[in-house]
Amino acid sequence: METLNYLGSAKRQFLYYKQLGEGAMVQVQDDDLFRQLNEESNSIATIVKHMRGNMLSRWTDFLTTDGEKPWRQRDGEFENDWNSRELLMAKWEEGWKCLFDALDSLTDADLSKIIYIRNEGHTVLEAINRQLAHYPYHVGQIVYLAKMFRNEGWKSLSIPRNSSQDYNSDKFSQEKGVRHFTDEMLNKKD
Repeated sequence: METLNYLGSAKRQFLYYKQLGEGAMVQVQDDDLFRQLNEESNSIATIVKHMRGNMLSRWTDFLTTDGEKPWRQRDGEFENDWNSRELLMAKWEEGWKCLFDALDSLTDADLSKIIYIRNEGHTVLEAINRQLAHYPYHVGQIVYLAKMFRNEGWKSLSIPRNSSQDYNSDKFSQEKGVRHFTDEMLNKKD
């Protein structure tokens, strides 16, 4: 029986959501990345700015310092002051690199260690799960905004509308098996 590889699974899930966000952002015009629907809403760029700030704070010195770093300026993450796609994408990559570098440094033996976020203890496993809930929440916001802005030209990031029956027919025509994500599968472009 194959052993459970939690860290590999978590990394693949993070990669999947990173790619969903990128698949959404690539479909919108540059101006749409910075567009706020109203005073209380966030632009795609602001969501990315917040995610990056969270990633840098949570994953820098992950095992040794509190996940809410004293240098983090969370309130400033919600200021819509980035102005280029290039800057946005560079900052997006910076946040994800910090996360993946931290994950790559962990071993199964680390999963039960206690780390702190705002002085509250979490096992490493709990802390990873916390971020696996947080980042997809924001990626969903990015996808939703991008889909609204792109509208009719939107290319589905999952099963396209009115294609469920064909998709399911294809899946059920295959032999049953356990799905294993590989890096090649995650990098596949439709």
